[in-house]
Amino acid sequence: MALPQTEAVSTECSGIDTMPDAAVLARVLAGQKAAIAAVESAMVPIAAGADMMADALRDGGRLIYAAAGSSALMAIADGLELGGTFGIAPDRIHLLMAGGLPVDAAMPGHTEDDVSEAEQAAKGIRRDDVVIAVTASGSTPYPCTISKLAQKTGARTIGIANNADAPLFATSDIVIHLPTPPEVIGGSTRLGAATAQKAALNMMSTLMGIKLGHVHDGMMVNLLADNAKLRKRAAVMVSAIAGVDAARAGACLQASGGAVKPAVLLAAGVDDLEQAKEMLETAQGNLRAALSIHGFYE
Repeated sequence: MALPQTEAVSTECSGIDTMPDAAVLARVLAGQKAAIAAVESAMVPIAAGADMMADALRDGGRLIYAAAGSSALMAIADGLELGGTFGIAPDRIHLLMAGGLPVDAAMPGHTEDDVSEAEQAAKGIRRDDVVIAVTASGSTPYPCTISKLAQKTGARTIGIANNADAPLFATSDIVIHLPTPPEVIGGSTRLGAATAQKAALNMMSTLMGIKLGHVHDGMMVNLLADNAKLRKRAAVMVSAIAGVDAARAGACLQASGGAVKPAVLLAAGVDDLEQAKEMLETAQGNLRAALSIHGFYE
């Protein structure tokens, strides 16, 4: 009986337990590089997923990450960072993990088979949401059940899996297949499969943030500076974009309550905060477009 790709044992790792440390680490690193390389074949659906996620947030919907085990840890890592990086409100991001989010190092495996828990979790999914279901095997009951039920409600679905012909893909509006090779430790999908998943998730959410206008010249301009580190970062961004000194940038940030986009507009010469906010609303939150409205690039 042929094993799925995520369960196969790599022939290149025969005798790995007898190898010198450097040789073991070299094989682990090679496995990580191969996993990253596997993501290149999924660029088109990843871009489509970013479009779908951006549309959902523009239209008042939410992003629902659904997964189990190592795949859930990758999904959670992506979802939790969207607020800090792109200023996405916490209530627009939901994290569904089989067995619940971990509070310690205990992560029992049986929870991924709990269909009743998945059914309960899926009850909150709405028509305007996008569900991002992630599973290395593509057959894990928890995310597969949530994806299926989400599609029945009319929600849009993105399926990420590492095996071809994964059952998850049958209920995925967008299919992201990450064809990672067999793991250095057979079946340990926290290694290559998870690395590819994290890369794909990061790529998709980053492109989403750019499409929403929350990135300007590689800077995270939709952040709200609410601590010392972020205030320094925000001041550098305002100075760089508007071409003003640190004192002017700091004053504009204080006037905007720490919000970078309106602070940039104030630094660029917009009269007051209300006008800056109106310009951003007209530009659908896109700072470059708002600056163009102000004539900054003329």
